[in-house]
Amino acid sequence: MPLTESEIHQFQKSGYVVKAGVFTATDLQPFKKRISQIVDEEVKGHFEKKHITNLYEEDGFETRLARIYAESNETGQAIAGTIMGKGGGGFSDHEILDILRHPPLVDCVSDLVGQDVVGSSVYRIRIKLPHYSPGEVPWHQDSGYFLAHCDKQLIVTCWIPLVDATIGNGCLYVLPEAHQHGIHRHYTGGHAGFLEIPDDELLPRDPVPVEMKQGDVLFLTNLTPHASFKNNSEIVRWSIDLRYQSMDVPNNVNEDPATYVPERDTVTMACYPSEADFIIRDNSDPEREINTPGAFKKIRERYEQMRPHNPGRGWTRLSDRT
Repeated sequence: MPLTESEIHQFQKSGYVVKAGVFTATDLQPFKKRISQIVDEEVKGHFEKKHITNLYEEDGFETRLARIYAESNETGQAIAGTIMGKGGGGFSDHEILDILRHPPLVDCVSDLVGQDVVGSSVYRIRIKLPHYSPGEVPWHQDSGYFLAHCDKQLIVTCWIPLVDATIGNGCLYVLPEAHQHGIHRHYTGGHAGFLEIPDDELLPRDPVPVEMKQGDVLFLTNLTPHASFKNNSEIVRWSIDLRYQSMDVPNNVNEDPATYVPERDTVTMACYPSEADFIIRDNSDPEREINTPGAFKKIRERYEQMRPHNPGRGWTRLSDRT
């Protein structure tokens, strides 16, 4: 399932493009089933502790956690936090590797970054609970989280809704063509602790809401400003976001996390040194590809156990903005 010429043109010109139907419902079901199992385990534990009065077993993927949150905000947030733990990348079961390596998705990514593809452990599971204000994500560029020497590199974000994403339940908004103007100044300590570009520092462009069906993929450049706002529906807006780049973009494939120390020159570091990069597709040497759950988990756990030094970018706190 390659991108068409017009889709590639839109990505390059506008900074984003949506490809419909990259994943079928059947493709996504194993991942959704595994996440549902984790929710079920957590719900039963909280029920035994009498944090909630109902198991809500009659509810499905879209509504069970929403019903729990409606009864007990604290319990709903705690369960969501378990799944989103370690920034969401802590989930390293084979179901996420299958999604990362999904051939139609990687084909599309290859059309943007080249034939050989590096995947990033900076993938996230997003849970936008109904009517939960801290679930809103303020305007930012993904490059705001990466090291500065990577600002002119292309790192593709793939945002994938696991339920239909609408304006009502908190779909993403993007600023078309703003990626052509480079990195904006970000501030730490923004809404809910995220990095944030204040509204008055954004380029004067009209935000575009990107409504999508589950299994569609929104491809974003790392310089495309985007945000999502409150979920005003009665379901959970589940999504995942994945990141890919070419082998030419700084990465930490096969690097020892112990080599990331404060004394190391920043420009020799991966764009986001805190988490492991791994090879998704290598046409000249397929044996380098990470394609087994064991190898994938080993790489992930090595970086989780030995967190490498990440010098960051030194953004100013929002409260100190002048």
